[in-house]
Amino acid sequence: MNEASRTRADDQLPVSTLGKQRESAYSYRPDLLEAVPFAGDAHDPEESPWVSLHALRFTSLCPVTGQPDWAEITINYLPALSLVESKSLKEYLGSFRMHGDFHEDVCRIICDDLVQLLSPLYLEVLGRFDSRGSIAIWPYVQYAADHHEEAQAIRRHRRLNYVPGAWAPARGSVQ
Repeated sequence: MNEASRTRADDQLPVSTLGKQRESAYSYRPDLLEAVPFAGDAHDPEESPWVSLHALRFTSLCPVTGQPDWAEITINYLPALSLVESKSLKEYLGSFRMHGDFHEDVCRIICDDLVQLLSPLYLEVLGRFDSRGSIAIWPYVQYAADHHEEAQAIRRHRRLNYVPGAWAPARGSVQ
């Protein structure tokens, strides 16, 4: 068992990310994402912690003009069996730097890639893209495990009560 981790054996920790430097990828690379085992109860949302991840300086390209689009990306999820390893998430998000896609599609891609990696009970992605032409676009996408009644209830509740940015930190409040 790794001395720094009391709940995970060495063979459960990502070998390509932790403690190592990799070249920065600037084209979309979902293979950069890595997971670590979740040590909590995999089936009870009341016992599972909310995990919130906030990327302050996300960049992708406009697919039409090729100009950079800047955003804050917030990812909230209830883990089941795995957690996303944070350095791999940072590298994955950085891989969008030269990727051209619409804001809504970027958020859907991030959601789908994380769902495929983690199989969470619930996951949502909110992109707060800076304005272009005086219009800011804040896409919100979500996923809830089909087989999980409580996760489906969370999905319905959050969609029905959605307010732009409601489940993300106040802009500029996270450093």
